[in-house]
Amino acid sequence: MRVIVIGAGVLGTMHAWQAVRRGHEVVHIEREAEARGASVRNFGLIWVSGRASGEELETALRARELWEEIGASVPGLGFRANGSLTVVTDEAELAVAHAALDRPDAAARGFRLLTPDEVREVNPALRGTFLGALACDRDAVVEPRTAQRALKEAMLASGRYTFLGGREAREVVGASAVRDDHGRLHEGDAVVLCTGAWLGGLVRELAPALPVRRVRLQMMQTAPLGEELTTSVADADSFRYYPAYGGPALEAMAAARPQPPVAAAHRMQLLMVQRADGGLTIGDTHEYAEPFGFDVDEDPYEHLTSVAGALLGRPLPKVRRRWAGVYAQCVDTTRVVHRERVGDGAWLVTGPGGRGMTCSPAIAETTANELGW
Repeated sequence: MRVIVIGAGVLGTMHAWQAVRRGHEVVHIEREAEARGASVRNFGLIWVSGRASGEELETALRARELWEEIGASVPGLGFRANGSLTVVTDEAELAVAHAALDRPDAAARGFRLLTPDEVREVNPALRGTFLGALACDRDAVVEPRTAQRALKEAMLASGRYTFLGGREAREVVGASAVRDDHGRLHEGDAVVLCTGAWLGGLVRELAPALPVRRVRLQMMQTAPLGEELTTSVADADSFRYYPAYGGPALEAMAAARPQPPVAAAHRMQLLMVQRADGGLTIGDTHEYAEPFGFDVDEDPYEHLTSVAGALLGRPLPKVRRRWAGVYAQCVDTTRVVHRERVGDGAWLVTGPGGRGMTCSPAIAETTANELGW
């Protein structure tokens, strides 16, 4: 079988990986020289902890297994089973953590509640004042700026993979061929479009009623911390953002401790991950109403700097980079992904939202199984 994959972000790359791994030939078309969208502008988190029970959690757990398997054969992914700590600083936040432990799927997520001393034992870089942390042993991380490149190099070694960067897909021809903007026709047996936040042009022609929206975020990265941050770290505002924590305890927390105005206005949580070079990736904000601003606002960065510094108990290293990104999310946020047949042999797979990095290996595996690869 010859599979044409459109889009070289993590979702498209994982679809290509599944096809190559199953012995098929792949032609991979990307409109940029290489991926430059949300797939390289994120934390690299494989985030199991906050997923909704049911399909979302099952997808995340399966993806976690696949990331570890792939990471063993592709060291360039930088896969690390580092787990996470969601740090709590008051009784209302602590109550949400206790409620999470009472979930019937708490063990599957790897939840544990740690005392302040246990937090510092697990992650000595956290020297701030807090009441404890909800640990999730199933969370992990990869290096987002290099993961797609490492996977591409591994697929090239198979001899069954062709990457064509700097080419935009303009037309699906017949059942399963694609014409690019160089006028070249790429014929195959199946076409999978994983175009991320690019929802216009060919995507709009093929799926004019697409139930997917775009979301903009802001993030930053620091110089090396100078010590190891042994886990990924979140603050309790992440309880507000992830569906696993919903319930009376979260409602009481929200009533007892409203977010600071800047955090509420930008729908913020703190997530913090250490990169391979020792720097910290820190975020993030969420903007839903288009047209998005083109500015990178400073107030959210000041808030994140303050919260991260309080948990670390020290000033952050110098900020080296700030950026914005846009990802595609299903309008019905309970859906893991939107998968739609847009031709006899063509499928559109999009809209995983902020769980794209986490879930992409399992989403691609499901596509491959459903299409009979």
